[in-house]
Amino acid sequence: MSEGPVKTSSDSLGPEKMSWVDQIIWFCLKNKLVVWLVTLFVVGWGIYVAPFDWELGGFPRNPVAVDAIPDIGENQQIVFTEWEGRSPQDIDDQITYPLTTALLGIPGVKTVRSYSYFGYSTIFIIFEEKHDFYWSRTRVLEKLSSLPAGSMPEGVQPMLGPDSTPLGQVFWYTLEGRDPDGQPVGGWDLPELRSIQDWHVRYALLSSGGVSEVASIGGFVREYQIDVDPDAMRAYNVRLEDVFNAVRMSNVDVGARTIEVNRVEYLIRGLGFIENLQDVEKIVVRVNENVPVRVKDIAAVSLGPEMRRGALDKEGAEAVGGIVVVRYAANPLEVIKNVKSKIQEIAPGLPSKPVIDYHRVDRGEVEQFAEAQGFEAYASAEINDAAWLSWLRGHERAQWPPWITTSQVTVVPYYDRTGLIYETLGTLNSAIIEEVIITIIVIVVMVTHLRSSILISSVLPLAVLISFIAMKVFGVDANIVSLSGIAIAIGTVVDMGIIICENILKHLDSAGPGEDRLKVVFRASSEVGSAVLTAIATTVVSFLPVFAMTGPEGKLFKPLAFTKTFALMASVIVALTIIPALAHVLLASRIQSRKLMRYILAALFTGGVVTVFAVAWWAGLVLIGFSAYHLSVDYVPPRLRKAGPWLANGAALVLVLVVLTKHWMPLGPDRGLFLNLVFAAIIIGGLLSTYLVFQWTYRFFLAWFLDHKWVYVSAVSLLVLAGLTAWLGFDRVFGVVPAAIGKVGIPAERIRLNPIWVSMAHKFPGFGKEFMPPLDEGSYLYMPTTMPHASVGEALDIIELQDRSIASIPEVDAVVGKVGRAESALDPAPMSMIETVINYKPEYLTDMNGRRLTFKYDEGANEFARDASGALIPDPFGRPYRQWRDHIKSPDDIWQEIVKAAQVPGTTSAPELQPINARIVMLQSGMRAPMGVKVKGPDLETIEKVGLEIEHYLKEVPSVQADAVIADRIVGSAYLEIDINREAIARYGLRIRDVQDVIEVALGGIRLTTTVEGRERYPVRVRYLRELRDRIETLERILVPSMDGTQIPLIQLADIRYVRGPMAIKSEDTFLVSYVLLDKKPGHTEVDVVEDCQRYLQQKLDSGEWSLPAGVSYSFAGSYENQVRAQETLAVVIPVALFIIFLLLYFQFTSYLTTLLVWSGLLVAGSGGFLLLWLYGQPWFLNFDLFGVDMRELFQVHQINLSVAIWVGFLALFGIATDDGVVIATYLDQSFARRRITSIKDIREATLAAGLRRIRPCLMTTATTVLALVPVLTSKGRGADVMVPMAIPSFGGMTIELLTLFLVPVLYCWVKEIKFRMLGQGAAPPAPGES
Repeated sequence: MSEGPVKTSSDSLGPEKMSWVDQIIWFCLKNKLVVWLVTLFVVGWGIYVAPFDWELGGFPRNPVAVDAIPDIGENQQIVFTEWEGRSPQDIDDQITYPLTTALLGIPGVKTVRSYSYFGYSTIFIIFEEKHDFYWSRTRVLEKLSSLPAGSMPEGVQPMLGPDSTPLGQVFWYTLEGRDPDGQPVGGWDLPELRSIQDWHVRYALLSSGGVSEVASIGGFVREYQIDVDPDAMRAYNVRLEDVFNAVRMSNVDVGARTIEVNRVEYLIRGLGFIENLQDVEKIVVRVNENVPVRVKDIAAVSLGPEMRRGALDKEGAEAVGGIVVVRYAANPLEVIKNVKSKIQEIAPGLPSKPVIDYHRVDRGEVEQFAEAQGFEAYASAEINDAAWLSWLRGHERAQWPPWITTSQVTVVPYYDRTGLIYETLGTLNSAIIEEVIITIIVIVVMVTHLRSSILISSVLPLAVLISFIAMKVFGVDANIVSLSGIAIAIGTVVDMGIIICENILKHLDSAGPGEDRLKVVFRASSEVGSAVLTAIATTVVSFLPVFAMTGPEGKLFKPLAFTKTFALMASVIVALTIIPALAHVLLASRIQSRKLMRYILAALFTGGVVTVFAVAWWAGLVLIGFSAYHLSVDYVPPRLRKAGPWLANGAALVLVLVVLTKHWMPLGPDRGLFLNLVFAAIIIGGLLSTYLVFQWTYRFFLAWFLDHKWVYVSAVSLLVLAGLTAWLGFDRVFGVVPAAIGKVGIPAERIRLNPIWVSMAHKFPGFGKEFMPPLDEGSYLYMPTTMPHASVGEALDIIELQDRSIASIPEVDAVVGKVGRAESALDPAPMSMIETVINYKPEYLTDMNGRRLTFKYDEGANEFARDASGALIPDPFGRPYRQWRDHIKSPDDIWQEIVKAAQVPGTTSAPELQPINARIVMLQSGMRAPMGVKVKGPDLETIEKVGLEIEHYLKEVPSVQADAVIADRIVGSAYLEIDINREAIARYGLRIRDVQDVIEVALGGIRLTTTVEGRERYPVRVRYLRELRDRIETLERILVPSMDGTQIPLIQLADIRYVRGPMAIKSEDTFLVSYVLLDKKPGHTEVDVVEDCQRYLQQKLDSGEWSLPAGVSYSFAGSYENQVRAQETLAVVIPVALFIIFLLLYFQFTSYLTTLLVWSGLLVAGSGGFLLLWLYGQPWFLNFDLFGVDMRELFQVHQINLSVAIWVGFLALFGIATDDGVVIATYLDQSFARRRITSIKDIREATLAAGLRRIRPCLMTTATTVLALVPVLTSKGRGADVMVPMAIPSFGGMTIELLTLFLVPVLYCWVKEIKFRMLGQGAAPPAPGES
């Protein structure tokens, strides 16, 4: 039965009778100028907010906020409290515990994690995710301001930490002296650099937009140190209290209002701030018999370093630096740009000094040269900086002596997330561009209509730009995950344009010569408008459950769900508004005036020439070819004229393929353009040829399958079973078989030990589980620990040795290590904790976007050519330069080299972590490892003992890296306790406070006041002379003045002893806790390792070999918890998504049988995804070379674990896997409704006719989806390791999904035949599911 077009037009339907979709299409067709203006506005707005760093020649831009990955850290606030000189136990008893108990009562608090270290307390308050970040800050501030009086020790004030998150540390730098050529030259000591950092650089960078905090690290904070001599104090009858009061009263300015003299107002100011050492020495402490006793009479005054709890080392030398922390919700890329702009602004004003190389000149020659130039070389013993700088700046570099240069303080980044962000965006940008180009190729080949191809292709860039606009409006940040949503939606986006354009072409071909083309276009667009909306609704709704995710998995994948939804909705908007209007112009309208047409074509030709040189050569060639063909078409022979469209399509195909190859270069630039072009043609041509062969042979195979339904359905069922087995594992799927056989008397183990069973279980073990694939950040954060009793000097010696060893690895670019903490509440690190940032070189030299650079290669010499200076010579036709040694194949190999080089006695090993991942892990779980054990108990000694026992047992677990298992050594720090004897001090009339004051001053000193020196501030500290406090014997002789002036040795008043105590005290919700850190061996997943450890420890408990003391418990924690929580969420989300898809299909067909037939395509597609994941783990899959390139390496074939990224890929697959089934089933219903069925033969003919009618658009939509993912699967830049796993399920599922083009017709026909037989011969059966 023939099929006629649906007669729907603006004439037959008035506006009140049109659907809202029809009204939109009709309005756009009638108001094209409005459509063009809105389109231009959208393009401009999209470019204005696009996240990519496009240079637009001064065009202002406000891009979407950009970072490398989403911030999946918890909603947490930090309370930091400093109490100088106090032990961890004092801090915990008097600060941490009272604050923790108070903060637990804040609404919305999930847990409170506390740390007590020497001199400070850090408390992390983790809130429930539903609460806003700044709302939670307000609640914490309210609680802190309402603490009862006396809650904190006198003078102690808790502070709220910076408004930032774990990912906020985006820019780390050091301060170095550099010569005019930018080479390190030194010349600055650590106190000088620290002063410049604290009082100049830090505040300048803090003024940059979006910066929350700039934390200083390394060097020495300068302080005035008054080292009193107790003997001198006794001789002058001076007490410590006298010194305290005198110093405080001698560092003050006053103001005395104003006076008026001769009609002029003068401001009165009394100057009295300490400005130098002499001012301190001249302070009068007391007067004895009219003779002033000054500070210098009883003490030695000097400038020295303040006690520090952190230090920085760069490649074996101490350094000074800072950490820039981004404010919450700020754009990290924009903030880093602001910081760099501020650095450029302040760079010329940073201090400089002359540096003389005394290896090349002696002092006499220096003085002789300076005298000849008319200035003094030295001021006293020091070099005359001002005179030398004046002379050097006044002369050209060529006139400088070779032994002198200038050293200017320079800000040198050593961790800059800009590179990671640019490379990640570059990877995504390349993937999206390549997807768009491949999609255009598919359209050109399968549509074979150039103007339609151009029309359909216009959907892609417009949909992407609209997605960027929506991201900006809804506040969705751009990162590797969110932009992947657009990347994996590209193939689906173009489907809308294909459906609309194909229907318009069909209607235009069948329309009469006098029929109004505007109405024809409207009728064609209206006919499929609702179908387009239904298809998109299925895909969009399939992602709705993602919005229900919470916690880290929600933060990770909600942005992807948003961007994919934005892209799909944008494609519908473009398809229903712009494409009909554009189709009427390009496909249906003709210019009647030949003269006008020639003018337009000539203008296009001229524009093409300009475009070749000014914009893009390929775009110019398109314009030139199009205009030249139509200008000369009248002179072309008729036979050739008929071949014109085919030639145009062929030329366009070749041109687009060349453009794709130049951008993609799948085999690498070193293989040359030709081989890459051939490879691209093989991959794309091979897949397209498969689809075309499938289309041509579809009639034969469908007819055969209709005659042999059992064979086909059985084959598909086996495929689904194979996918299930790949997912769950052979033993789990078929485990019921041994159990069933065991019931009849055959031992189950006999079946399981059968060689066939063992072989299948080995081949199909099931997939491992992890939260997310690791992101290669291009750097590592190496975090070993030293012994808890190690001093600052010892820790620095260790880190200097480690940094020099690591820096010697050829693949390492820079090494900067930190011991202790930076001056930030975000960095609660003890002195035993080492953090070394190791930036390693990329495998090949790349540009800022991560694309490989090519250099000239000398084939004869078999080496890279170099210029006179030894530098590589750039060459667009050359080879990429590999920077790694031959045996280094991956970053994991570099990590192994780092571990070997960093082995130093007295330090532990460290888990493999990268900076972003490490920060998230540390501030999420409190541990510096991706997984570990938290031991809670009643006291520190007990939990340390249990932790060490767990460490011993976990080292025996086969999947655990034994040398990375580390339990906290809690009670291992060295304490010198001075236990005051109350009876002894009572005999001398002393109080505890009297003795404590002497102890405090004698050892640590007391900070009395702060100097004001311009913009700089320095503390003033009083303490005993160093020789009286550097040994226990001298401590015993410290004299304590009694009430009558008698000086009593401290040993007579107190017991002095060495003991072991805690270096740090950790607690959660007030319960003491210790950590046992562990790491997995290569080839194992975190979830599997934790499950192995849990089983092993439980076995030890069950066997009685190990027991837990009373009040002690343990639990596993770390980033693996995210996977467990995500797994629980997905167990609900995925069934809900499948159910929603089923409901949508039912509303479309109103037949449960038809719905089930279409819905069964999800099972087939899902099995395809699982089978491709399984193939990626097989050593033989793609194990061959093509053109000298390993295909496994090209497509990054390796074992892939089930992660949240994989499941999100499956959700994306489920949304599109039913599209072809919907199209086929819809037309099957229409075909059977129009036919009179009288026999089984009629049923099969109707089924065959329906399948043939819709095979072409179904193949086109499938081909665009599959081929568009090929560039993603070959991506190798930063972020590809996250993007590729998300694409694999869709690629594998949509490849197998072709079977639904047979499955739906076969099952539909089968149901019809059954009903036909049940109803009897000659009756026309209703549609499946009808009552």
